[in-house]
Amino acid sequence: MDGDDTPAHGDSTAAMLREAAAVGPFFALRTGGAGPRAEGYVPLGAVYRTVDGRAAPPLLARIDAVATTLRTDERRVAASLVFQGLAARLWSLALAPAALHGRVPELRPDRLWWNPARMAPDDLWHPDPLRVHGEPAGLAGQLAQTAYVHLRPLHHAVRAACPVSGRLLWGNAASALAGSLRVLHDWCRAQGRGDAADRATALVHTLFQTPPLSDTGTLTTAPLSFRRRTCCLYYRVPGGGLCGDCVLHRIPRAERGAGHSGGG
Repeated sequence: MDGDDTPAHGDSTAAMLREAAAVGPFFALRTGGAGPRAEGYVPLGAVYRTVDGRAAPPLLARIDAVATTLRTDERRVAASLVFQGLAARLWSLALAPAALHGRVPELRPDRLWWNPARMAPDDLWHPDPLRVHGEPAGLAGQLAQTAYVHLRPLHHAVRAACPVSGRLLWGNAASALAGSLRVLHDWCRAQGRGDAADRATALVHTLFQTPPLSDTGTLTTAPLSFRRRTCCLYYRVPGGGLCGDCVLHRIPRAERGAGHSGGG
């Protein structure tokens, strides 16, 4: 999946980013400017780094902040949702340009900055000139390359932060991708961009045919829906429930009214 990277030039890049951002906040990327560190941002490459098997402080701080916000004492639940939130942003930033413009931005972990204090959606900033992938990998390959250069080290880092199933996390990545597809697909149809809606669906279908997403669930296209084979654990949050694509059809009996504090 290695392709030559090419600069994304001025007006065409700005138009690509503007149209992607119009889809919704998960598809928007802050670009240009200077001083992300001074505003509390850290490069995602540093967030993914583990030292002596321990996750980086910004990732641990985000997990703890999410646990506090959700009022759960299960750090693995918060870790699961932190992973899914970032995955949704990363997929969205790559998928919309691919579908709408046939180009995939190169979002290297050392050049994409994240603010761990800002949530829903995760706040991402690319201050350096943006580049797009070259042609050899094809759109699906470029899309995978842009996403997995983040998701694989993030997967490792989250599991270093606390015990959480690796299979569950890849299920979260699949759910995040399917969610990005649904939003983009509906927007494209509403804008009369059936070509882009079909391209997005085809790209995501290809990604679901290959590891690590190939055993995470079932994507159907008529109508567009996804059913995963794992659970993100949101039902264990006080007041939480089951997501629309969850493998579970009902909250396990032992968890009902129990405050969701046990294992699962």
